[in-house]
Amino acid sequence: MELKAGLSAIVTGGASGIGKALCLALAQKGIFVTVADLSEKGKEVAFLIEKENAKLPSELQVPSAIFVKCDVTNANDLAAAFKKHLEVYGGLDICINNAGIATPLVFHKDTTDGSGTWKRTINVNLTAVVDCTRIAIEIMRSRKMPGVIINMGSASGLYPMYADPIYSGTKGGVVLFTRALAPLKREGIRVNVLCPEFVQSEMAMMINRKVIDSVGGFLSMEEVVNGALELIKDESKAGACLWITKRRGMEYWPSKSEERKYLLNQYKSRRSQYTTSDIIVPDNFKKIIVHTLDHNFRSATRVVQTHLKLPIKPENALVKIIFAGVNASDVNFSSGRYFGGNNNETTARLPFDAGFEAVGIIAAVGDSVHRKVGTPVAFMTFGGYAEFSVIPAKHLLPVPRPDAEVVAMLTSGLTASIALEKAGQMEYGKAVLVTAAAGGTGQFAVQLAKLAGNKVVATCGGAEKASLLRSLGADRVIDYKKENIKDVLKKEYPKGIDIIYESVGGEMFNICLNALAVYGRFIVIGMISQYQGNNGWQPLKYPGLCEKLLAKSQTVAGFFLIHYAHLWQEHLDKLFDLYSTGKLKVAVDPKRFNGLDSVADAVEHLHSGKSFGKVVVCVDPQFSKTMAKL
Repeated sequence: MELKAGLSAIVTGGASGIGKALCLALAQKGIFVTVADLSEKGKEVAFLIEKENAKLPSELQVPSAIFVKCDVTNANDLAAAFKKHLEVYGGLDICINNAGIATPLVFHKDTTDGSGTWKRTINVNLTAVVDCTRIAIEIMRSRKMPGVIINMGSASGLYPMYADPIYSGTKGGVVLFTRALAPLKREGIRVNVLCPEFVQSEMAMMINRKVIDSVGGFLSMEEVVNGALELIKDESKAGACLWITKRRGMEYWPSKSEERKYLLNQYKSRRSQYTTSDIIVPDNFKKIIVHTLDHNFRSATRVVQTHLKLPIKPENALVKIIFAGVNASDVNFSSGRYFGGNNNETTARLPFDAGFEAVGIIAAVGDSVHRKVGTPVAFMTFGGYAEFSVIPAKHLLPVPRPDAEVVAMLTSGLTASIALEKAGQMEYGKAVLVTAAAGGTGQFAVQLAKLAGNKVVATCGGAEKASLLRSLGADRVIDYKKENIKDVLKKEYPKGIDIIYESVGGEMFNICLNALAVYGRFIVIGMISQYQGNNGWQPLKYPGLCEKLLAKSQTVAGFFLIHYAHLWQEHLDKLFDLYSTGKLKVAVDPKRFNGLDSVADAVEHLHSGKSFGKVVVCVDPQFSKTMAKL
């Protein structure tokens, strides 16, 4: 829903804390607000809004805000509050059920019948939310107009708060009650729940400060308001639970991988399916092998014809590959660096299959494989540069469609998503620097850091790349062909950068390390500038590194995606969910590479510095065209 002047909202518990902040934020957008609260302080909030909006056009014959004294546990009061809102504003677009209280006595130590303690907490926090939601739905249905309802949950509704089990239980009830109302989206009514952790308010003052400090301190009111506004504006969110913490920023709960455990049919319905008639399994197929160790990919590889052995072995599946991803480390793989050991041991492995990642569809399965032929899948094992590949079923990742954009989400997208979360321990409100930001993985790092509420600085080379990064939301783009990166960082970020996502290496590593802030975290995901050359990858020395880190309590963390395989499906689902709802853009390099004979060209294009976005190879262009029509 677009937040614009002329809409109207009712906010319960609007006299103070989060409720007050939400009333003011909505009013700033020109939205008429009813402040519903038991406290007379609600008059002050309405007066403040009226005062701030005194310059509104005079033809508006209604007040910017009104106050209605209302005990949300009293059915008559609730009915009167909504009735008054309709009388003044004529309709209802937004309802925020924010009123909530804590339990004054510890539940198991309460010797009363609970009428004035825990029973009232249940009535205010849960029963009243159900009642307000019911009334709001009735109004929105009667008007046959879109509407949004935000129920205020809490992080303690997602995990137990031992100090107040009643509060925790009521908020948990609000979460599941709200999520169960997702089908109302079909009627144009979206009900979502917001679950912030500790926010500085009168209620939070009752919590032991050590507990609050242990989770990173209080959330700002701005962070909570931004979460509520996101749930209102994002048309894709219905029955959604937005969890906000100081440690991790904003994220939706549960994750898609958790949700699939009990919503299997819903997940499957999102995926394309192809019939066996769409797939022809040949006797022979082409693939790329590494026949000699060389950092020059073209010299090290060749396309060969190989016989397809049928039937497929048990617990394996045959995948028809549609798109394969090109990676900077293809040259490290062709030189044998990924196998470790000495050169003789690596040479003994020759020839071996090339390519790290691909998407396609299952063409055949062996015994004990429960996946259907025609199902779209991705994989990240060796052998991606091939027309067909036999993959252990346990390594297959279900995907909605075998598209080029999905290939980009594999090595490149997963590296950004997992590295920022695990190695970078990314939080809200930090300065994040991404190098080679217009590349395959950089584009994801920029957007994910921005979505988490951070200020993003991105480096690139060239006006076209700079334009792409601005469209992805980067706050500051440094085009090294026009500006000196070192000078810009020193001048504009004197306190340093909190999180650095670095993939270039060499001199760029030194520049970034010197720009790292106190307590900063430096994520090394690669060093593409060192991969090629006459002598291949030559590791560099960084004298004084330990002293630099010690002086500023900094962390340099290496990240290698293969060590996080247990998180691949969870983060892939997260990325596709963001992409499918329009929150994440995926840039695929515009230069087209078709067929296996073009792979060497694609690898060289990536290393030329001229590529931007993810470089992919369409292994079977003819099938890709057929697939696009389905």
